[in-house]
Amino acid sequence: MSDQADDGGRSNAARVITLIACALVLFAAYASYLFYLQLVRGGEYRTKAVSISRQVERLPAQRGEIYDRNYNIPLVLNVDSFALTMVPAETPADMRDTVFQKLAVLLDEPVERLREKVPPSYYRLYQAVELATSVSQEVINQVAERLDEFPGVSWYSQPMRNYLETGSFSHLIGWVGTISKDELKVFFNRGYKAGDILGKAGVERQYDAILRGTDGRQFKTVDVRGRSVAAISRDVQAPVMGNNISLTIDRSLQILAEKALGERIGSIVVLKPSTGEILAMVSYPSFNSNLIIEKGGNNEYARLLEDERRPLINRAIQASYPPASTFKTIMTTAIIEEKAIPVDEKILCSGEISYGDRVFRCWIRKPGHGRLNLSDALAQSCDVYFWEVGRDRLGIERIVSYSREFGFGSYTGVDLAGEVEGFVPTPQWKERQFHEKWLGGDTLNLAIGQGYLGTTPLQIANMMAMVVNEGIIYKPHILKDVRSADDGTIISVVSPEVLTASRVSKETFKTVQDYLRRVITHGTAQYPVDTKAVAVAGKTGTAEVGLADRWHSWFVGYGPYDAATKDEQIVVVSMIEAANPWEWWAPYATNIVFQGWFAGQTYEEAVVALKLAWKTQAVGRVE
Repeated sequence: MSDQADDGGRSNAARVITLIACALVLFAAYASYLFYLQLVRGGEYRTKAVSISRQVERLPAQRGEIYDRNYNIPLVLNVDSFALTMVPAETPADMRDTVFQKLAVLLDEPVERLREKVPPSYYRLYQAVELATSVSQEVINQVAERLDEFPGVSWYSQPMRNYLETGSFSHLIGWVGTISKDELKVFFNRGYKAGDILGKAGVERQYDAILRGTDGRQFKTVDVRGRSVAAISRDVQAPVMGNNISLTIDRSLQILAEKALGERIGSIVVLKPSTGEILAMVSYPSFNSNLIIEKGGNNEYARLLEDERRPLINRAIQASYPPASTFKTIMTTAIIEEKAIPVDEKILCSGEISYGDRVFRCWIRKPGHGRLNLSDALAQSCDVYFWEVGRDRLGIERIVSYSREFGFGSYTGVDLAGEVEGFVPTPQWKERQFHEKWLGGDTLNLAIGQGYLGTTPLQIANMMAMVVNEGIIYKPHILKDVRSADDGTIISVVSPEVLTASRVSKETFKTVQDYLRRVITHGTAQYPVDTKAVAVAGKTGTAEVGLADRWHSWFVGYGPYDAATKDEQIVVVSMIEAANPWEWWAPYATNIVFQGWFAGQTYEEAVVALKLAWKTQAVGRVE
């Protein structure tokens, strides 16, 4: 038994030793391999781990399209365009200057500008650097045909805006461009990145967040120098097109108003008073948004900035003028509501009025109008009547109060950038500004819409809207609704928003409406506003600007005067600057707009119907 036990113990010990030996061999083998991986080839693997990564390529989204209120033919759509890029490390050093020079010729860009985009510090990079955007198919074709002459140069598809309507539409729609460094600081927290396309002006800027869409992404594996290792096609997120928008603008009415204004420095606004919708907004001189994009936002934009006529200014909202006799609409409202003088009481107009050592002369009729009541004074635009009643019966404080109640001196809140607020002077302002007391002569000037008073054409449109709506001004707006780019389904609609509600009685406004109608039937606008297509009420205005032979020309009117419902009515404002040769064109331009709109006629047809061919100038669309 003892010998058997010894043999069994030796056998178990042998097995243990064998197992230990095997374990040691395996451990040694694994240890040796780990030693080999970590110490012998460790550097190689560490380099690969660091150098290989996933890179994200942006797939630009198309911007939403822009339509007029009828949502049929786009005003703005997208066309195929390209961005030109260069991988600096793939361009041989001895060919770099030649490549830059050839590209400068193709792109019509200074060669220095291209070199600025690829500085020497980039020469070793394998990452693409963007050289130009909005590149045409023709340029890409030329590069592709001579690709051996452009090593390192490539391109990718980038949707470009095509503005089908330019001229006066350009002020409204604006244009787009690559986001600048300063803009990126402002918009970075809103998800914008370097290289993004951003609305720069007009609707493109105002509603950029709606129009811009969502960029897609494509992932690929690259080394530390940006060289592609393997494309991973399954990791692609498709871009989502932005939403479409429909404007309140009526394309045909905009073109009608643009031609009615012609090549005259000024503006025309057509407003729907029952909702605040802007049906047309024309400003001249204008420009072509496509040229700003084609030139990369540089040459053409700089040229427009240097133009003394300031074509980039939308004169309907970005320029302020004395309203002249159109202001008598507010004066008439104040006189009736405040009972400053019985409306039938007559005042003698001898053609002038004296104040201190100065004589103020009636503009319309130098010999005087004779004795006039309020209705006749408004119809004939008698300055003497409003001077006397404004200074002696109404007073400066009430004139200022009513001016502000009609929205003067305040922003309208229109959904376009750059609006100016105009100005309503007060005795307190004059004393602070000039250290002078307010005088009776200042009140005389303000009573007829002259002096320091300044308003925009859109504010004048709102003034008339207050009368038409009998005490309500709706916030003017240019966006009508937002729609899906897929099927045109309406996503949201802009509802009318009350901007101002007046304390003036409806009876007062109804009386003012009757008086404004008499301006057309028996007053200063009897001959120039003679359309039979619609009954018009309104007011003329001629503003002095210190020139002996020219003045600002105004007309603001609405129609139909006798409309069954408010929804049928429109307000039209024409403003012709004194920079033009004097022709008192504003009432004629307004007459053409009313005729064309309510008779369903083009500009050419309206001119023939009104027998104005002798008066009009041959003008064309500004392209």
